[in-house]
Amino acid sequence: MKRGCVRKTLRFAVDVVQRANYHPRALPLDILWKDRLMPEQPDELQDNPLLVATGLPQFDRIKPEHIVPAVRHVLAQAEQRLTDIERSLTDLDRPNWDDIFTPLEELDRPFDFAWKPIGHLFGVLNSTELRTAYETVLPEVVRFGLRVSQSRPIYEAIQRLKGQAGETLAPTRQRIVDQKLLSAKLSGIALEGASRERFNAIAEELSQLSTDFSNHVLDATKAFELILTQKDEVAGLPPSLLQLAAQSYQQAQAKKAAEGSTDSHTAESGPWRITLDGPIVTPFLQHSQRRDLRETVYRAFISRASTGEWDNSESLTQILKLRREKAELLGYHTFAEVSLAEKMAAGVAAVEEMFEKLRLASRTPAESELAELKVLATAGGQTEEFKHWDAAFWAERLREQRYDFNDEQLRPYFPLPRVLDGLFALLTKLLGITIHEADHEAPAWHPDVRFFRVCDAETNQPLAAFYLDPFSRPENKRGGAWMDTCLPRRRFRGQVELPVAHLVCNGTPPVGDTPSLMTFREVETLFHEFGHGLQHMLTTVDEADAAGINGVEWDAVELPSQFMENWCYHRPTIRGLSGHYQTGEPLPDELFDKLTAARNFRAASMMLRQLHFGMTDMYLHHQFDPSSSESPFDVQRRLAEKTSVLPPLPEDRMLCAFSHIFSGGYAAGYYSYKWAEVLSADAFGAFEEAGLDNESAVHATGRRFRDTVLSLGGSRHPLEVFRAFRGRDPDPLALLRQCGLA
Repeated sequence: MKRGCVRKTLRFAVDVVQRANYHPRALPLDILWKDRLMPEQPDELQDNPLLVATGLPQFDRIKPEHIVPAVRHVLAQAEQRLTDIERSLTDLDRPNWDDIFTPLEELDRPFDFAWKPIGHLFGVLNSTELRTAYETVLPEVVRFGLRVSQSRPIYEAIQRLKGQAGETLAPTRQRIVDQKLLSAKLSGIALEGASRERFNAIAEELSQLSTDFSNHVLDATKAFELILTQKDEVAGLPPSLLQLAAQSYQQAQAKKAAEGSTDSHTAESGPWRITLDGPIVTPFLQHSQRRDLRETVYRAFISRASTGEWDNSESLTQILKLRREKAELLGYHTFAEVSLAEKMAAGVAAVEEMFEKLRLASRTPAESELAELKVLATAGGQTEEFKHWDAAFWAERLREQRYDFNDEQLRPYFPLPRVLDGLFALLTKLLGITIHEADHEAPAWHPDVRFFRVCDAETNQPLAAFYLDPFSRPENKRGGAWMDTCLPRRRFRGQVELPVAHLVCNGTPPVGDTPSLMTFREVETLFHEFGHGLQHMLTTVDEADAAGINGVEWDAVELPSQFMENWCYHRPTIRGLSGHYQTGEPLPDELFDKLTAARNFRAASMMLRQLHFGMTDMYLHHQFDPSSSESPFDVQRRLAEKTSVLPPLPEDRMLCAFSHIFSGGYAAGYYSYKWAEVLSADAFGAFEEAGLDNESAVHATGRRFRDTVLSLGGSRHPLEVFRAFRGRDPDPLALLRQCGLA
């Protein structure tokens, strides 16, 4: 699956149900989050860190036992406040903006400290105790979110505001009003009696099923291990993987022994522990010369969470059934129609048209790419039939042969500290911002976590801050990479509160005295998530409902992230962020040229892979009838006939680990990656046209990008924002040209 994603927070009520020229003074970060309007606490809750009203969330103090009492206390206070809000709005014939949205903002604020950090820790510091506490209060939070989103007094007050003010509302506020009314409709505002009760029961059940799905994937992933002890079993594995696998074995042994120490095993002598964690499984499949072991690992990977106590097979079918029923209650035929009601794409037909255009351009080239691998495998002495566990191995051999380099040659040039320095320098040149270390100012949930401030380069005014959690921790951190909001930007009581982001990756951790040496793909992932973070952090919109990623249509939210990946193929940028961890020398031009030449290596195969995920997602949520005799796995295999040049194995159960659509917010929306990639490819074209070697032109274009795409957030329709930056509508062929397929 696509490595990067954004956990899009649509403000409290919607989040739990669905997953101008004015520049007021911004507060300094050290006093930024004072006076947070937290509820008054009884004495027994005074020391609960989830109820602390100042500073940043106290991640270093939050324990599972704090969760239930804190959340229930905040919910009790919020219930009373909501009742008061509803009563006050019912009495107003002509409510103004502040009558409605100021009290709703106050209602939302306590959850930034008492609920949002819990959801974050659920993803990055998972444990049995935390799960139990989280799942205890989750139904109560969902019920309250439904009450807010289905409040008739609030809905009717917003309707009156829209009807009486209409054109007099500022554009940002007009858009927020329209989105609130649509969101209320999709949250069941029009339902009554048994229909509303059933809708709310579905929402609660879906929330629990989604949580269980995510937990099962995490547990199944960390449960698999392949212990290798013989030299021939690790033939072909690069030194970095041997070090990581040896360290993984030592850590597992120490954990089992509960003595917190490691033994004398080394990368040279083993044993080595192979897991399904990204930094291990990917290079293992690329480099292991033991075909039988590749098969074992591959089969384990494609069948994660599909058997035994962590089996997601029935859960995903139930999720699809409930989503279909939810859509029908709302008056839609399918869940895909519900999903696209809030997106940029005009409808399912528009998405399918994009799918087919990209598929037709990719199918024949992908068949040729597979034929090349088969020829190379035969020439390399493989006499067995070419199988799935051969693809990554021979693709890596072909890349080495064709471009004369491999990932292991690149790794030493990308130590994480150097990459961060180079990335920050690029952002200064490109966007006019500076980034400063501030680790001592923020409590963190793990020793690996870093904290940074973001300031304007010209004025040194604070703009935002972010946490960076860079390394894989398969024992308690879910896989993949994502950006999530910690705190939004908003204006409250005449002052601006600045945004804070969570940037989470699952990169290669340090091994012994060797720093984290990143694969080039991990560098791209960091840039990707940083793009999401920039849209959250550099917004100038002061209404929280439209600031940063809030209010941005889901299928446009990947634009900044995919845009940032392009800079990984810009020579001055790579020279600035690379530096050999031993010598400090930047990546040699020869290696950069090879890297650039290989950028579109197997582009058609990669395109079809993403199309397979997107088309499967859309079919399951639109055409598929969950009550029929056909299973979701039948759909997966049938669509693979169009999208896979190497048909999936009969036992392939990738849907059981497809967290993006069953627990990650991309249901009937996985197509968004490709939809937004068209936008991002065309956006980067503006820099190419300006001249990538023209520093002043790049800065001017970058500043325009900051002032439109990154600044306007959800305050305008994405097409309007794109036009403001590019001066025209997006070119649908931009992506194919960038991939070398047009």
